[in-house]
Amino acid sequence: MDPVIGLDVAKGKSQVQAFLQKKTPYKKSFVFEHNVLGLQDFYQFYREVEEAAGLSPAVVFESTGHYHEPVLQFLEDRGIVYYLINPVLSHEAKKMSLRKVKTDAIDAFRLGELYYQYDDLQPFQKKTIEHMNLRNLTRQHDSLTETYVKIKLQFQTILDQVFPEYKAVFGALYSPTSLSTLRHYQTPQGVMGESVEQIAEVILKQGAKRSYKWALEKAHMLKQAADRDPFKRNLYTSHIVTLTMYIEILLQHQRHLSKLLEEIDALAEEFEDYKIIRSIPGIGGKIAATIISEIGEVDQFTHPKKLVAYAGVDPSVHESGKFRATINRITKRGSSRLRQSLYTAVQCGITKDRNPKLRAHYDKKRKEGKPHKVAIIACVNKLIHWIYAILKRKEAFKV
Repeated sequence: MDPVIGLDVAKGKSQVQAFLQKKTPYKKSFVFEHNVLGLQDFYQFYREVEEAAGLSPAVVFESTGHYHEPVLQFLEDRGIVYYLINPVLSHEAKKMSLRKVKTDAIDAFRLGELYYQYDDLQPFQKKTIEHMNLRNLTRQHDSLTETYVKIKLQFQTILDQVFPEYKAVFGALYSPTSLSTLRHYQTPQGVMGESVEQIAEVILKQGAKRSYKWALEKAHMLKQAADRDPFKRNLYTSHIVTLTMYIEILLQHQRHLSKLLEEIDALAEEFEDYKIIRSIPGIGGKIAATIISEIGEVDQFTHPKKLVAYAGVDPSVHESGKFRATINRITKRGSSRLRQSLYTAVQCGITKDRNPKLRAHYDKKRKEGKPHKVAIIACVNKLIHWIYAILKRKEAFKV
């Protein structure tokens, strides 16, 4: 007997199909809710399968974002062995059927079958609570940054219709001082109605730790910008309302992002791996925190190539008969956030030769005729091997 229970996890519920052994389904499929009563019903069924098979069944289910979390925590609390399957793997297994049929019951059935098809499935190793907290914070920061970038573009569209020349006043348009000043002087007319000294006083009150001379210089520049601006009077009050709204949202996002970075730095400092990874030139605090939160414990990877595959930068292979593809793209099947962080780390490392070893590897690939992006991916691969080695040895990177 080799019992298994397949779960097709959805929002708030799961479809169940058990097997006592290969090609031997146990009873009919059923659904349980992701609440206390539903999970207890599932556990009773689990014990029933365990008694019928004489062995404890494993549980197989797909990774579904956050929908599977109640089930995962329930299984963790009871020490039940489970396999959290990559959706790519389960999708490929589903395509093996000749019949194009999809229901929750059939999906649960196929997940159970998948357990018997792959001999190399490994029980899921859950990241520690500390790793999960750090991962949640870094992912939230990334998500909020994406929203922040979109709002900046929308803000610029409105600013171009109200006060386009304002962009030339402050070197950093999105600094708190710049945005707060614009909130006070939203149109050229508002600027022209006050003296340079009054404007300088307003600028100083926005929190910038600068001299009065600097504020006076910016006030003169703001006056000149108002003179140059093509919109001598504003026709649409709706633009002013929208501009004010975007300024408030941008300032709010900046505060939230700053708070998240503080939390990320404080939590990451508790990890020994954080300091080790930061020893690699080109890897800053946020990137290092993302890398360790996405990798988790490096000991779960028995070879650096497995970490390469987890990052999704291993090459796909296409061979058929005598044909062998010469252009092989990366699989992109692992952690996209880990892959993006490593890509950014490489770009930082080769810029201004911050990481001479990485720069030398990049130049070598370019001399071999590799395009820029191919050379960058080769450097990402090299960087992963370095990260794996220093984390295993618990040693800092040697330039």
